[in-house]
Amino acid sequence: MADLRDVLIDHLVDARAGWGMGSFGAVAEFHQDWGEYLEADAPTMFVRATPRGAMRLKADMVEQVVPVAYETLSAKPQRWSHGVALCLPERDSAMEGRKVLTELGTDAEAVRPADRKAVLFDIGLALPQCDFCIRTADADLIALLRAHAGRSLFEPGNPVSAALMAAHPHRVALTRIGRIEVFQKIGGPETGGVSPAGPHTHLLPHLLRSGRTHSANTPIPKYHVPLGYLHPANPVMDTLGRDLKFDIDAHARFQALFERFARPDLPLLRKAVLDGLARRMEPDHFPAQSDRFSRATVRITLRQQYRLAERFGSRTYFGLVSQWREVLDRVSDGAETDADIPGHATAEWQDPATLAAAG
Repeated sequence: MADLRDVLIDHLVDARAGWGMGSFGAVAEFHQDWGEYLEADAPTMFVRATPRGAMRLKADMVEQVVPVAYETLSAKPQRWSHGVALCLPERDSAMEGRKVLTELGTDAEAVRPADRKAVLFDIGLALPQCDFCIRTADADLIALLRAHAGRSLFEPGNPVSAALMAAHPHRVALTRIGRIEVFQKIGGPETGGVSPAGPHTHLLPHLLRSGRTHSANTPIPKYHVPLGYLHPANPVMDTLGRDLKFDIDAHARFQALFERFARPDLPLLRKAVLDGLARRMEPDHFPAQSDRFSRATVRITLRQQYRLAERFGSRTYFGLVSQWREVLDRVSDGAETDADIPGHATAEWQDPATLAAAG
């Protein structure tokens, strides 16, 4: 899909875009700042490397990726999130699914040549679409990991997870479409209990236990699995979750992706909402939606129109949108909302063995 290649290449050079690879409860994220790019050896079209992390998309797999553009509600009524899930059919997405700590040898495929002699260990999370690994050249840590190879991180008394949190090795998420590598410290006591800005990982056992491959708020097609995510610039908040003055250009860019890659009925539903507003339909007359993704699309469309009217529209249109929101975008119990920036305000890496011992 040539147009998807162009989208990926364009966003790889956009420092406002973020990327993720992994599964529900274990994910590696790559973010970069303007001017932070470091030279990585060829091919550079789908490669980025900075002092804080790196990523590579496999050029030969891009043609097989099924992109799914989506938007999710925020618990904050002035916001929403968006992204493009990079999916493969289930049969093509599976990784090794190891359940115990396993040494994989030196990481010959590391993005940076200097990292290719370090040793890679799969930490054994048994994820369906990602081998979640750590990489280190520290002789003492390698010795400890080898001594406990074959054990589960969830085994009570296993010292490996605590050792990783203290040593801060590189984390490497491997999927069929590529990899993300994180060089920064693991978020925890040394980072104030929050994820650092820039590349970081999340290991959250309470989410892993769900067995899900992705959030229920993401409309992934049946028999497909998301392996990675592109998060283009958001028009209402920055990468640290701070409010922004509405960015109409960022909004328009993502709407083009939504039109092209969203579940086909959702852009049509968005147009129906806009048509209803244009005809000054009473909001009670707008058809009720039985599907969670359709309900979210209606609500997000109204939030977007509210922000547009707030900055660019007439007082009359602003009042109309506000009337519709009172009926169709009521504050719910949060069951259909996602966090704005998942995990940024929480500990990045929770010790599986400690949690297992606590029940």
